[in-house]
Amino acid sequence: MRVGIDARFYGSVGKGLGRYTEKLIHHLESLADSQDEFFIFLKKENFEEYAPKSEFFHKVLADYPWYGFSEQIGFPFLLRRYSLDLVHFPHFNVPILYFAPFVVTIHDLILLRYPTIRSTTRTAWLYHLKFLAYRLIIASAVHRARSIITVSYFTKTDIEKEYPSSEGKVVVAYEGSELHENGRKDGARDRSAASHEKEKSGILSPYFLYVGNAYPHKNLELFIPLAQKFPHIRFVLVGKEDFFYRRLQARVVESGVGNILFVGYKTDTEIEALYKGAVGYIFPSLYEGFGLPPLEAMRFGTPVIASSRGALPEILGDAALLADPARVEDFARHVDALSQDAGFRQAQGERGRIHAEKFTWRGMAVKILAYYREALKK
Repeated sequence: MRVGIDARFYGSVGKGLGRYTEKLIHHLESLADSQDEFFIFLKKENFEEYAPKSEFFHKVLADYPWYGFSEQIGFPFLLRRYSLDLVHFPHFNVPILYFAPFVVTIHDLILLRYPTIRSTTRTAWLYHLKFLAYRLIIASAVHRARSIITVSYFTKTDIEKEYPSSEGKVVVAYEGSELHENGRKDGARDRSAASHEKEKSGILSPYFLYVGNAYPHKNLELFIPLAQKFPHIRFVLVGKEDFFYRRLQARVVESGVGNILFVGYKTDTEIEALYKGAVGYIFPSLYEGFGLPPLEAMRFGTPVIASSRGALPEILGDAALLADPARVEDFARHVDALSQDAGFRQAQGERGRIHAEKFTWRGMAVKILAYYREALKK
């Protein structure tokens, strides 16, 4: 079969979507057989980031901006030139003018469930126009897809509830939890790396960690009253500075809280060191289709305190300490327990590490490759 993958989000430029696309392609290269041929469509900014390791994988320049008119008009013409049997769009932005067989990954329905002007930097009228276009494009993708791949049974149910016509073609493939393909086992080296990263970032122990963006549904304002309850503990937030992080920083300054530390963007290796040095990882999100960052934290033995909403109870199970994201007291109780009881902290970290190992990127790719073959039989 000839399969195209829309990899314009590939790598660091696409954040979470970029990691998903990168890991999928990496493992498909070792899983696909000689009768399969894959065409990987990339933007100019990530074209050199991907180097095919299989002779059956080819990269193609598709420099069409996300969510733009050229994506809707020009990209379909480029795809048709390669006579593809199937295209996988790892995000909902499927060109309306692409009529050949495709599968789409829909990670969540956050923009439908939390359609708030607070989640955009645009003017109100432009936001509402963009929101209308989003609804049209995702509905079109759901209606026309051979299969809809999603990342949790929570999101599967959410999609089927919102789009009844999708029932019967929504399938689930859990994401993986590995931050790196081969984790180190050298305890002394890990402690040294964690100490170095803390020193470089100006972090004083003890600290709790958050890694991710600062979109409104992430509920990061909860860190302000939480930090006020524990002035002797640092709360370290890792994420590339943008409008939403700057707005959160302004609110922290206004509150007078001095123990919330913003350290900006970090590489995977630096994040790994921060995970291993943290007392715990906090994830207070109001809605998640999967919940990759807390699962990654578990992989490194970091105890996790997470929201009890969305897909998080399904994905994290009893390996995390769950809390109501509307109640800072629930999070405070778990912060106190982890910071005071070293035995409990160690046991919780080990429980999470064992749980996270059930989620692998290779396992996800195996399922998705099977979904490709099933989609072509429809």
